[in-house]
This record gives sequence, C-alpha cells and structure tokens, in this order.
Amino acid sequence: MQIRASLIDLDGTLINGQGLLPGAKELLARFDHFALVSNDSEHTPVHLANRLCGLGLSISPEHILLAGAAALESIAKERPDARVMLVGSTMLSQYGQDLGLHFVGHDPEIVLLARDRNFTYAKLAAASNAVRSGAELIVANPDVTHPGQDGDVVPETGALLAAVLACAGDVPYRVIGKPEPYLFERALNRLGIRPADAVMIGDNLLTDGVGAERLGIEYIDVNSAACANLLKAA
Repeated sequence: MQIRASLIDLDGTLINGQGLLPGAKELLARFDHFALVSNDSEHTPVHLANRLCGLGLSISPEHILLAGAAALESIAKERPDARVMLVGSTMLSQYGQDLGLHFVGHDPEIVLLARDRNFTYAKLAAASNAVRSGAELIVANPDVTHPGQDGDVVPETGALLAAVLACAGDVPYRVIGKPEPYLFERALNRLGIRPADAVMIGDNLLTDGVGAERLGIEYIDVNSAACANLLKAA
C-alpha cells in the first residue's frame, strides 16, 4: 500500500511507563507526516510534547490528539455554557478553564469522566448521583488499563467508568476516545489525508485496530512482523 501518513498510538507503542520502547525513534523517523492519537485522558498536548521531548522524541503539540483534551474541546464547542463536573486531572481542569468551561461540584449538566489519580469515594458518589439525576455522561476513553513498567498495569478511565456504572446503573454514555471515530477523524483532518492513505500503528486491537478499520484505515500491530517489515522498508 502507498502510505502518505501514519496515526500512531502512545502507551504500549512508543512508551512504556516513563521510558521509550525499543524502536520508538525509528518508527517516528519512518514517516514524514504523522499524528499521535492516544486515549491519554490525563495530560494536555503541550504537557505531553514536553514530556516526550525529554525522552528524545520531538513531536509538535499540534500533532498530538489526546482523548481527555479532545473531550473538553468537544464540550466547549458543542455546549460552551454547560455546567460540567470533571472527574480528572488538575491539568485537564486548567485546560478546560482555558477553553471557557464552567466546572461545578454539584448539579452538573454533564459529567466528564477521565483518568483521575485522586479518584475518591466522594467523587464516585457525586458523579454517580449526578448521572442518576439526569446529567449526561461523557467518557474520555473506555480503556480499563494501559501498560506500565515491568509488566504492571496502570488503571485507566474505563475502570472508573465501571465503578460509576455499578452505582448509577445501566445509563447511556458517550465515548470520545478510541475505538470511536472522533480522534481518528480529527487526526486525518489535521494531516489532510483520506483514510485509505493512512495507516494506524498501535498495540491494542480492540481500540487502535477496531477503530481504524471501521473507518477504512489499515491497522498494523506494533509488535507484528508487518511493523518490522515496514521499518525495514524505510
């Protein structure tokens, strides 16, 4: 296939915990045009770009699409005046305030669930009861975990979602991150390419693979022989 650009996952593809995975630099060097498409729901593109720079990867924030930041951007565009309860990081809270969003601790119209290292019983109660009372539930990503160092797992947004649903019941919710199309489509638009001209490289068939193939984007697992051959062909 003729590849014009690549969409590349982050955790488990380029990094593992706080370090680079073998071949990460070579993978990025393979493509003149690429976008980082990640279900990260804790950081902002600027923060992540700085972090990756410290690891030796130079990626412009404009080429980084993250589920948490994208969720806030979507709310700011679609419902800028809504009362939003954010279960997420301080970084996302500041990012949302910079977008003009109004965050509240009670009676929200929207509950946005993201990765929150400081998740508590009180937050679980507040979010669950808000959703039970009719607030719209938006979830940054459905991942239960992502790979950490030394084989550890890092709890993700999907684990918090499971807790909320256990309390609130079978309520509807909207997912922003992979495998839903929103991040993929934004990445394609920024790169100015069609799905048929792109490849998605990741480590998770259920998010990277399913989401890409729904849109007609070729998927290559980063640990596969196909990815190794792609690098050899550079």
